[in-house]
Amino acid sequence: MPDTSILVPGAVLVVWTAVMLVWMLVDRMGTFRKHKINLAKVEPGSRGTDIAAISKDIKDWPAHNYAHLMEQPTIFYAALVFLALGGASGYDIGLAWAYVALRIAHSIYQAKVNVVSIRAMLFMASSVVMVLLAIRSLLSVLG
Repeated sequence: MPDTSILVPGAVLVVWTAVMLVWMLVDRMGTFRKHKINLAKVEPGSRGTDIAAISKDIKDWPAHNYAHLMEQPTIFYAALVFLALGGASGYDIGLAWAYVALRIAHSIYQAKVNVVSIRAMLFMASSVVMVLLAIRSLLSVLG
């Protein structure tokens, strides 16, 4: 049985993504109630991103973060699979946990505060870690 400890951080990020999904849904339901939005009367083809156009005070930040968790982390998940197959080191596992911690911090910050300069620093830091993991994953399968 291969060592799957490198996959644990990935599973944690999957669960965190589900947490952000629930957060987004609860937030949107509150927005719909607050602004008396009747979903039965919303134009066909409308998207969640159209919500902000309804009122300037709507902050759909949890939804923005959920969308972000559908983007770059896909590379992270693939890198973890390659590392699991090629043999991950303790360094790789540390990088994977650092990535997860940075993405969770990014999520909370974006959903609650969302000052772009700080959020960008969290994103850049997680991106550097992800690139390192991507390179390490390639090296692990090259042998």
